[in-house]
Amino acid sequence: MKILITGGAGFIGQNLSLYCHKNNIDFTVADNSGDNFIDLLSLLNNPNGHLCWDTSDVCKRIETGEFDVVVHLAAVPRVPYSIEYPVETTKENIVKVVELLDACIKGKVKRFVFASSSSVYGDAETFPVTEDMPLNPISPYALQKKTSEEFCRLYSNLYGLDTVCLRFFTVFGPLQTGDNAYATVICSWLDAVKNGGELKLYGDGNQSRDFCYIDNVVDAIIKTVDHKEKFKGDSFNVSCGNTTTCNEILDWFVKRYKLDKSRYSKYPVRMGDVKCTHGSIDKIQDVMNYRPEIDIWAGLEKTAEWYESIMVYE
Repeated sequence: MKILITGGAGFIGQNLSLYCHKNNIDFTVADNSGDNFIDLLSLLNNPNGHLCWDTSDVCKRIETGEFDVVVHLAAVPRVPYSIEYPVETTKENIVKVVELLDACIKGKVKRFVFASSSSVYGDAETFPVTEDMPLNPISPYALQKKTSEEFCRLYSNLYGLDTVCLRFFTVFGPLQTGDNAYATVICSWLDAVKNGGELKLYGDGNQSRDFCYIDNVVDAIIKTVDHKEKFKGDSFNVSCGNTTTCNEILDWFVKRYKLDKSRYSKYPVRMGDVKCTHGSIDKIQDVMNYRPEIDIWAGLEKTAEWYESIMVYE
């Protein structure tokens, strides 16, 4: 089994790449070369393959039949950025997906795994959200993910390519830094503690998220790659199946780092943010036997320990 991981030097991509390396899985990393990419290659110590992110070059290699599975994690992330730059992000987050799908047809790829997002649900009114609920994206980023899901289903139905869409909920953990484009409130606040900065709280703090530790997400991806039956464009929530408020996370920070109120402050809710995310995991449990092994609090502890091991806190 030969796997191509696009966005392999990003937060989720690095963790997935490390898992593949440790478990002797034949994989190739594709990313836009940068510091994280160089660090990853050094850390992996001669991985099975790597290349820099250029869509035409990646597609050419896919078309040669080099890969059995493509795990597409690469994207221009962040809801606020997509609101400011809808044209640029649409080209990156939809057109390149279609180019990859087309290359997979030509290269006879066995499966295309697409990294979607819980943002496709928008401001849902019923929780936990299930995969068959109507989607209501409220930002360009969310709409781009929804549209890409539809292209995946189209390529399955029209061309026979086996595709599957994993709707990631709020992923956090080691290798995600505060300046990361996908940075959660957890890693942003850990970075603020490290730098002596303020902990920024957008809104009243009662907004909640289905925080999902990175090891759970990697496990879900691997189970998806290894699954024997065809998916045919199906979608699955990848979460912990529960929800935690930002205020609860803040209380944990205050206790652990003995913070006073001068270290955190409230800001207006950001455009495009939703009030709550909470995903049902019944479907992925039934189909792939996915079980999130690490909950929010254990994951928070592991993430803080990682930060503390690589950074000097004030």
